[in-house]
This record gives sequence, C-alpha cells and structure tokens, in this order.
Amino acid sequence: MSYRLGVDVGGTFTDLLLINEVSGQTYTAKVPSTPHDSSVGVLNGIARICEESGVDPKAISRVMHGTTVATNAVLTGKGAVVGLVTTAGYEDTLQVARSYCPGGLGGWVSFVKKPLLAPLELTIGAVERLDADGKVVTPLDEPALRESLLALKAKGRIEALTICFINAYMNGAHEQRAREIAAEIFTDTPISISSEVVPEMQEYERTETTVVNSYVRPEVARYVDNLQAALDEKMGSDTQLSILRSDGGLASARASGESPVNLLMSGPAGGVSGAIYFCSRAGYNNILTFDMGGTSTDVALIQDSRARVRRETIVGDVRVRAPSVDVRTVGAGGGSIAFVPELTKALRVGPESAGAVPGPACYMKGGELPTVCDANVVLGYLPSDVQLGGAMQINRDASVAAVQSVADAMGIELMEAAEGIIRIVNEAMFGALRLVSVEQGYDPRDFALVGFGGAGPLHANALGVLTDAWPVIVPPGPGVLCAYGDATTQVQDEAARTYLTMAGDISNQQLLSDLAELTERAGESLLADGIPASEHEVTYQADLRYAGQAFQITVDFTEADLKARGIALLTDRFDAEHEQLFTFKLGDGHEILMIRAVVKARGKAIAERVVGTAGKSLADCQLHDSRFYYQGDWHAAPIYDRNLLHPGLVVPGPAIISEMDSTTVVLPGFAATVDSVGNLLINPA
Repeated sequence: MSYRLGVDVGGTFTDLLLINEVSGQTYTAKVPSTPHDSSVGVLNGIARICEESGVDPKAISRVMHGTTVATNAVLTGKGAVVGLVTTAGYEDTLQVARSYCPGGLGGWVSFVKKPLLAPLELTIGAVERLDADGKVVTPLDEPALRESLLALKAKGRIEALTICFINAYMNGAHEQRAREIAAEIFTDTPISISSEVVPEMQEYERTETTVVNSYVRPEVARYVDNLQAALDEKMGSDTQLSILRSDGGLASARASGESPVNLLMSGPAGGVSGAIYFCSRAGYNNILTFDMGGTSTDVALIQDSRARVRRETIVGDVRVRAPSVDVRTVGAGGGSIAFVPELTKALRVGPESAGAVPGPACYMKGGELPTVCDANVVLGYLPSDVQLGGAMQINRDASVAAVQSVADAMGIELMEAAEGIIRIVNEAMFGALRLVSVEQGYDPRDFALVGFGGAGPLHANALGVLTDAWPVIVPPGPGVLCAYGDATTQVQDEAARTYLTMAGDISNQQLLSDLAELTERAGESLLADGIPASEHEVTYQADLRYAGQAFQITVDFTEADLKARGIALLTDRFDAEHEQLFTFKLGDGHEILMIRAVVKARGKAIAERVVGTAGKSLADCQLHDSRFYYQGDWHAAPIYDRNLLHPGLVVPGPAIISEMDSTTVVLPGFAATVDSVGNLLINPA
C-alpha cells in the first residue's frame, strides 16, 4: 500500500490527513501546535496518526506540508541578518521605498517605520550599470566589489546576502558574476540574486522581495532540512517532502529552501486547494470559502474552480512581489478573546487570541479569558455533556465562568452575552467575505459558501444567512481540510520575464516563442527534483494594462488558446476582467507588462473515498440528545455521527453533526443533506 500525508500547521492545532492512494481511505488527527518549534508538533502528529491508523510510517511515500515558518519569521522580526549589494548610488532603495504611510490621510502622524530587513550599515554599492534594455553601460568593477565584500564580511554579522542591481531583470549577468565573487568570500552564507528570485521591473519591489527571500531563507532551510532528516529516520530515505507555496502549488524541499519568499502564505493556500478539490467534484465551481481556525479566519473567492491569485504577498507591513492565493484574513477565530473596554462598555471580540497556550477556558489548560469557543460551549453548539470525536475534554463550567465576566461587565444575562459574542464574530467574518466578493464586483448570492477549519462548521449556517449564499457546504474532514489541500495539490514552479510591449506590436508566433523559452526555464526546477518532462503540465499568464495605467490584471491562458485565437484572446479577457472590477473597458491601447510560464507536475490519481454506510436510517446515525440556544430560545438538537451519514439522508435542523475534527451546527429552519462526494449541503428547509 502507498500512502501520502498532508500536514497543516496552524496557530492552535497541527492537522494531519493520511490518504491510502489505492483505496481512497483517509485517517485524520489533530495535535496541539508547538509554536517554539513547529516541527515537534508535526512529528507528534505523525506518530499519533500512524498509531491510530495502524499504518507503518515507512509506507508513507509523500509528505505535503503547509507551514508558517517563513510567515512567523517576518511577523516576529526574527529572520536572518541580511547584507545587501546594490548598484552604486542605489543603496537607499529600501529606505526611500514608496513614500507611503499606511493609515489614511493622517497616517503619517502616527506611522513609525520599522527597521529595514537589510540595514543601511550592511548595504554596499557595486560599480556597474545596465541600461533599461539590459545592455552594459558600466562593466562590473570586480576588484572594487571584492574589497567591499571583504569589508562587509569583517563586520561579522551577515547570515544571508542579497544582490540586486539596477535593471538586472533584463540581464542577470552582472548579478551572477557578483554572486560568484561573493561565494568565494561568504563561503557558508546563502546568496539570493534578484534576477532569479523575481526578474520583474520596479526597483523597490524587486529589492524588497529578494531581501525578504534572504531574510527567511536560513530559518526555512534549517526547518526543512531538520524535518526531512527526521522523516528519513522515521519513514526511510525515499520519503518525498514537499512544501505548499503561497499560490496553492507545491514546491520540493530543495526549491523551498532556495526560494522561501514563495511560502509566506503557505498555510491559507492549503484550505483553498482542499475546498476546490471537494466542491469541484460535487459540481460547485463558484464558491466563497471561509477557514475559521483557532486564531484567525481566512476567506477567498473561487471562480470556475480556480482561486484568484494576486501577484504580490502581504505579511504584516511587508509587501513582496510573489504570487499568492487572494486570501483575506481577519482576527476572528475560535480562540479570539471577548472583552468589554472600560471606557465604552461595548462588547468587542478579537483580534487577540488565546492561541494554543493557554487556549480557551473550556479546555482547562490555564485559559481563563472568555473566547468565541467558550461562547459556543455556553450556547450548546459545542456540547460538553458528551465527549464527541475530538480528543479535548470540554468543561462547560469553565466557559460559563469566563463568559459571565463579559455579561457582568455589560450588565446583561449570560446567554445574551454569549449570543452577542457569536454575532460579533460572525459579522467580522461577513465583512471579510464582502471584501473578496462585493468589493470585487461579485454578488455572494451567485456562489456557494464553504465553511471549514476547526471552528468553521459551527458558524457556517449563520454565515449562510448573512451572505444568502446557498448551499452552505461543509466538506469531509473540515477541521483538517488544509491538510487535505496539501495532500492533493501538485508540485509547480514558474518563470517570468518583463515584456513591456503593446499588444498590437507583437505577433502570435513571437509570443509563442518567448513563452516556450520560459517553459524550459520553469521546467528546470521540476527536472532537478526528478520529475520528467513527460509529466509536466504547462499554463501561461500575461499581465496587461491600458497604456498609462499603474494597475495591471493577470490573464491565464494555454498554448492551445493562444494558437486558436491569437493575441485577441489576451486583450478580450483583460477587457472582461477590467469591466468586472471597474464597470468599464476601453477596448484599445493594451500593454503587455509581463509574461510567465507555470509548470505543474501531473498529479497522481487518488481513489475516491467511500461515503457513509448505505442502508442506515437517520435514527441509526444519532449519538445523543442535546439542545442549543438560538435567538433567545432553547431548541432540542439531536447529535448525529457524520461518519454514518450517507447520500439520501436529510438532517433537519436544529441538529448537531459531529466528527473527529469539527462540529457542524444546523440551525432551526434549515436542513443538511449528504452528496455523493461526502459534502454536507445546508439549505433553507
């Protein structure tokens, strides 16, 4: 038997999903995350899931992993000490930046600029110059560069080195030669050059992106190397480790260590991939996703079973030119803390979270502050009178004591306070969903709503009421769906070049020739990882704008599309997207800024899983009688075992559907059915 393992590390829990590639059978596990070293949680989870499933670790051939190591290094400011080599005269590129202060018109009053990731005292200028076409104006002064690098090394602090020369996106020869010289001096230091990391125009963005790559590179490489070594010891040296990229594809362990800037949004991308995997098989190609975990909620819009991808990634106040799934995050999770400010006496929820330690009060791990999870326990949505699939014992008395502190501070009843907490967190998630739908020109009512994450199914039905997006879909294993996404996506890489050509001035044949060159470059990474060219799947992208615009839109297409319709294919699709976003189009004056080739490894098929136990009645699936509080009244709510539900059964609300990794609430006036893929579909009754 051959198995693959998906692992997703969250702020509170580490989720694991083991798939039998032959039978499609799955096993799941959740273990507490270990923020001090996330690899410890990963290894603890592997030990647990193998023990519970009875699967020999050596039978696992592939481990796919979504990680927050790179993200945390940026957010906490604990990355490497980076040295920067620029063209002489451009040493202040990072300091000047874009002269933008966040926070609206008065943002400059309170804005405090954070220290540069590559400080000025560790920045040197090299005598060299290329013109805008990549032609040499001033040759690289190698003796002077060598002398400057020796002086930089003498400072004894450099842990990673970045080389970024002006106009190097057109010609990387000077950067490559500078790297060769630097490697002789900084023998054990990772060196990143901009012409390989992000060969795109705009000097500040290119420099910042390459510096961030260096900033997180030692930490990511150390983590990946240590995890690979531990996997080799536990599972054998044939185990292949892949890391989820921000754009939803996979990167090999080798590629992850070299270009970690592509991993900054690794975690949220897994859930989007998992949602697409299940919903597309059920015929739902246009969906809104919300992934509610213990610390935050990530939302995204999926159209035609494809996630919207931004050409930039934002982490904290760091903005880099790297592709990422267009996910918006709000500080609303199961561990979000509710509080009442002394000044306003108005209930607030989040963004502060109880996290994995000490966690919500109900888990009895030292937490005493009221959280969203505690409010769910008080209301009965998360039953405490029966141990459900999860391994965590729930103490309702602790939740009541925590939420009572909010009720006392506001002078209201306990249940009213608990409902208030849930309503506020639901509105916060609804606001995030509007960001990716209404504010992008889409009507939520044209989409299905997919709720997942450990806490998502608890709130999914209520979010459906707010968005009017039906059906509300809860995929199989919603609490470990990010791990499912990790386990079912494909290894990929891309190559890009700046084009800066008017669409009317380029021939179809010339564009095809340039794309073929990029395809070869993008495929080199997969070939280096042992994936033959016969298993490569290629798609293309082009960034277009109307001449004079400072805003571009990415258009996806294939070689067959281009041969069939020519350049008009790109301009027509750009016009349609521009009209969708801004309600108008010009129809002329199109400029192609960038072209890129995206190469994916053809995915290995996984057998479809068996859903439920046919022949069982709804009564056979009931575990326990319970009740919950909704809109001022208590409602009897039977608890059902999701593992026993099968297509054809209808679960009328009010009801609670339990499984190992999550709990789904079906509100009064609604009903849930099971489709052939195993999704729960909630609709108005």
